[in-house]
Amino acid sequence: MVPRWRSGSAGSALGLPAWGAATGPRGLAPYASRPEWSRGRRVPEALAPDRNAFQRDRDRIVHSTAFRRLVYKTQVFLNHEGDLFRTRLTHSLEVAQLARSMARGLGLHEDLVEALALAHDLGHTPFGHAGQDALDACMKNHGGFEHNLQSLRVVDVLEQRYPDFDGLNLSFETREGILKHCSLRVARHMESLEPHGVAHRFVAGYQPSLEAQLCNLADEIAYNAHDVDDGVRSGLITLDQLMGLRLVRRFHDEAVREHPGLPAMGRRRLLSEVLRRMLSAQVHDLMGTTGARLARARPADAEQARQGSALVGFSPAMRADITELKRFLFRALYRHAQVQRQTQRGKVVVHDLFEAYVQRPSEMPAEYAQRPDTHRAVADYVAGMTDRFALREHERLTGQRVFP
Repeated sequence: MVPRWRSGSAGSALGLPAWGAATGPRGLAPYASRPEWSRGRRVPEALAPDRNAFQRDRDRIVHSTAFRRLVYKTQVFLNHEGDLFRTRLTHSLEVAQLARSMARGLGLHEDLVEALALAHDLGHTPFGHAGQDALDACMKNHGGFEHNLQSLRVVDVLEQRYPDFDGLNLSFETREGILKHCSLRVARHMESLEPHGVAHRFVAGYQPSLEAQLCNLADEIAYNAHDVDDGVRSGLITLDQLMGLRLVRRFHDEAVREHPGLPAMGRRRLLSEVLRRMLSAQVHDLMGTTGARLARARPADAEQARQGSALVGFSPAMRADITELKRFLFRALYRHAQVQRQTQRGKVVVHDLFEAYVQRPSEMPAEYAQRPDTHRAVADYVAGMTDRFALREHERLTGQRVFP
């Protein structure tokens, strides 16, 4: 019998097709990941009596040191530039909220989605992508650096909390979902160390779980919206500039038609309403498009859903509108002279710290200073820093204050 969306479910409210109904345990669709089918942990552990494997993963992530550090790590605007701008932590929480809501409507496993959302930025350096670029340049002859690989390294190796293993010993499904991007060269190397492990899909050419696909797009929805919000709040972009974008113009005009007095209430309230509608439209588009793809593909289980092309996605029209928005943000915000000046200073801090620690490893804590691979130890140490700790260390080691 073909399963059906339950009456009154989020799926039926969004007009999703009948296929993929939430009929299993916890309202799961047949193509959802299930903890009882998990490929397990690298170090076997007894099952918890009151939590499934994905819940335990989420809880370990939330209690990790790396997660707490996200509160003082840059998203776009550096941590000291204002109290109201997003940080890596607030961004991760927004991604988790969006992803979990959509997972429920699609019958996917909410706990796995939440774990992935909360862990996806654990490997980010201080000073955002500028810090990553600087650290990658420093590590050019020593294996390079990529924040996504570093997120996996954090949960596999760097967290030191348990007596029986390094890292958090997360389930295979969470670890695989954290590894969003990976070059074929790196994937083959990882495959040699962990056959049929988390990098195998890049070698074999299949998709991550539907939960991971969903989390990746929730990340995109979240950062596009909050970068617009933070960009306008900073004064670097304006609502007038944004009105040239289809996605913004459509929901601005719709909001003003329904609330003629809204412009008089101030641009902050107007922009908030436009962003709210934009978020809702992207969520509904993704769920509707994904539901239709699932109806056509009719995957029998989570493994079958990973074959072929990605099933979670936007309609072509929505993807075009999102691409237009992303291009605008890249040009007008990320490449804005003020942002560039600040991020360049961040690069200087990361470069100087790296060089100082390579020359004087004893300046690092003993667990890093005593490791045989000095360059990777320095990369791990610097990558784990918050913006403000990196600035303090830089001033201590160089006597310079890069940021006035």
